[in-house]
Amino acid sequence: MKKATLLALFSSLCFTLTGCASSRYHDPDLTAAAATIAVQQEETVPDSTESPSEPGQVISLTPQAEEEETASPEPDSIDILIAGDVLFSDHVLNAYESAGGISGVLDEGFRNDIDSADFFAVNEEFPFSSRGTAAPDKQYTFRLPEDKVSIMKELGVDLVTLANNHTLDFGTDALLDTCTTLDQAGILHVGAGADSESARKPAIVDIQGIKVGFIGASRVIPVASWTAGKNSPGLLTAYDTSLLIQTIQETRPLCDYLIVYPHWGVEREEMPVDHQKSIARQCIDAGADFVIGSHPHVLQGLEYYKGKPISYSMGNFIFGSSIPKTMLLKLTLDTDTLEPSISLIPGTSAGGYTRKLTEQERIQEFYQYIESISFGIQIDEQGRVSVPVS
Repeated sequence: MKKATLLALFSSLCFTLTGCASSRYHDPDLTAAAATIAVQQEETVPDSTESPSEPGQVISLTPQAEEEETASPEPDSIDILIAGDVLFSDHVLNAYESAGGISGVLDEGFRNDIDSADFFAVNEEFPFSSRGTAAPDKQYTFRLPEDKVSIMKELGVDLVTLANNHTLDFGTDALLDTCTTLDQAGILHVGAGADSESARKPAIVDIQGIKVGFIGASRVIPVASWTAGKNSPGLLTAYDTSLLIQTIQETRPLCDYLIVYPHWGVEREEMPVDHQKSIARQCIDAGADFVIGSHPHVLQGLEYYKGKPISYSMGNFIFGSSIPKTMLLKLTLDTDTLEPSISLIPGTSAGGYTRKLTEQERIQEFYQYIESISFGIQIDEQGRVSVPVS
């Protein structure tokens, strides 16, 4: 059981984003589409002269067992784990069924890390639905029935971002089913919704007294109509970053620490491209404390900008038949100073089974590899990331 006491603040009133498809579909130029997206977003940007609404409903997720007769000491820090892409592919489902549960999908080492953390977030690369029709001319379309959300629960997932290029693989009905399914399972979601205000609504969780905000957005969609409109379901998109930046600016006063989870970049490229660097800096300039990306399906490096961390791609975590390199990223926040520290927990995956690395030689090789594709950081023998003092 997670050790955190959580309060989920849904700011719904304050805010009323193994292989995949070819680059033709998954990293389009979308020059014309980007213009359409800009128009759609322009129609939904709230009037900045209006006074903001009150924050939304506060939902207590405090476990009954934590109402102790004697108060336990306040923790010195909180731990947030973040993983990359999750898809319950046939390989994963076969591994799950063969083992009779989650032990066939994720090893005990990673499960213990997740259980001991205060919060766990991933990128959900598919919809939960039995409705809809596969998007035409799309090489890969993913969908799982709603009851498979139980696997997310077994994994210990607290939040998913839905801002990616598969959430609408089976249309808007499937997207809406996904949101309902996650809500019923008690899993928070960001980046997509019934309209633009829902898509850009942040999730804010109170973890041991620290309010941590999450925002999801995508710069990878196959067609412009996947962008949420004033009255149409879809994603918060970031070809035009104005609405994303406004969302960050509006969320900043509501939380102590803000994480932005963009879907971006080019598949199978281990180095970030220009738009990733530009969007990351814009997000931090607007008030984000940590920017952590997905979509390339491989790990990309880390960088600090104005003292704030950027992880350009978390790669795949639970996905297909083979993931040579994967990891969990642990963000530790000091409860007094909010000073962040980052450490990496390396792993690998084959046949739908993801496991934590235990061989010291392979662990150190992993750290050296991440250093080699990163920018101005170093990783010590325990996986802790730092910026060398010059």
